[in-house]
Amino acid sequence: MLPTVNCATGTLAPYVPSGDVPWNRQRIMHLYRRMGFGATPAQIEAALQMNPSELVDAIIDEAIALPPSPEPEWAYWIIDDYQNFNEQSQEQYVSWLVRWLNDMLANGFRERLALFWHNHFVTKLETYLCPSHLYQYHKLLQQHALGNFRQFTYDIGKTPAMLIFLNGVQNTVLEPNENYARELYELFTLGQDNGYTQQDIVETARALTGWNDPLPYCGPVNYVTFLHDNGQKTIFGQTGNWGYDEVHEILFTQRAEQVAAHICTKIYRHFVHPEVDAEIVAGLAQTFLDNNFELAPVFRQLFRSEHFFDPYVISTQVKSPVEHFLGFIKEAGIPYNDDLITIVGYLSYDLGQQLFSPVDVAGWPGNRSWIDSSSLVGRWQGMDYMIFLLYQNAPNLLVQLAKNLSGNSNDPAEVTQALADHFLPNGLDTAEAYERATLVFQWEVPQNYYDTGQWNLDWETAPIQAVFLLQHIARLPEFQLA
Repeated sequence: MLPTVNCATGTLAPYVPSGDVPWNRQRIMHLYRRMGFGATPAQIEAALQMNPSELVDAIIDEAIALPPSPEPEWAYWIIDDYQNFNEQSQEQYVSWLVRWLNDMLANGFRERLALFWHNHFVTKLETYLCPSHLYQYHKLLQQHALGNFRQFTYDIGKTPAMLIFLNGVQNTVLEPNENYARELYELFTLGQDNGYTQQDIVETARALTGWNDPLPYCGPVNYVTFLHDNGQKTIFGQTGNWGYDEVHEILFTQRAEQVAAHICTKIYRHFVHPEVDAEIVAGLAQTFLDNNFELAPVFRQLFRSEHFFDPYVISTQVKSPVEHFLGFIKEAGIPYNDDLITIVGYLSYDLGQQLFSPVDVAGWPGNRSWIDSSSLVGRWQGMDYMIFLLYQNAPNLLVQLAKNLSGNSNDPAEVTQALADHFLPNGLDTAEAYERATLVFQWEVPQNYYDTGQWNLDWETAPIQAVFLLQHIARLPEFQLA
């Protein structure tokens, strides 16, 4: 596999549109694909009337103001509240999965962040099983998505889903368990082998003992005083009778620079480019430190920057299955209901992205790992199914989309280019590629109807022509990228 090279230039200074780097549909779609799950044509038109920094601030401000998803009736159910736990818990999981996917389409950036943090502070439903624990964990992802990372880390370690998944409930003075302490440093804050030792992990595990009462089943995990280790512990050179609170105080005081660098590296790799620009990350990390680990200033600086809008940043990330299917729904302006959203959930599961159950504690590797010979065919088949459903249920919507994007052109080349440029981050590479796509769109309609201008988007074959073109676009390598 060829290496990925980051050729992007530009600094963290705000992007100012120019003749060489214009504010256009391409950059607006780039922003919405990285800050959410794409944009409708109406959102693009509205964004063209704003300057880039205004748009970024508006998206972030809206995300900050959003309340968490409405609490389900089973949010704090314990085992005694169930008549049939296996059946009801599965129904509750599916209902919350559908709820989250709906929220992703409605509340793009906040839920894109919640998905990012879900893949950072990983838990797996199959380990803790309880829908109440799933809801409480997910609520934290939403509440802290743009909040204070230090507080986020503190709160996530006490949530039942995490305490059960990484064995905190087994971590006692009698038998310390190092799982959470290790991942707290290696994955959640510092990065692998970055500023901690095995002895720091051992001592931290001792300090985190006591969260050992998971009863009643599916209820809160309670602190048990006599199971906490009250001995002296030395963490990062600091010695004392440390507990949960002191671990976080020491971590974010003694290793602040490492935490900032690790988190900003991960943010950059996910939202900008798989190959990290060290200078940009250093600038983001300094902003993180200057703002006492508040996340919003970091994301404002990043998404407003000239670096983010560099041409070499566009189309460098492989879409996850969830992004792949939700992005099509959003960008095509498809009316959706819970049935369609459930299909998205199952298609994403089949392609390796089961929400609330990443592959392991390190999360989904992402980017190029989403694509292999099997998953690529699965993406094609999934898109075929969604396009067929659209054609079956709302064929006129396909025509209206083509009309809106092309200005109701009766030139098949113009219609083809308008659709390709809408769904592909950089359009097509060559004139020949546009010509091939145009031939697909023209289908079996005799050429003379195009030559004389008789054909138009109200032609009876226009919906099926749009289907064939969308299928062609969805099979292109460029369609897999954001």
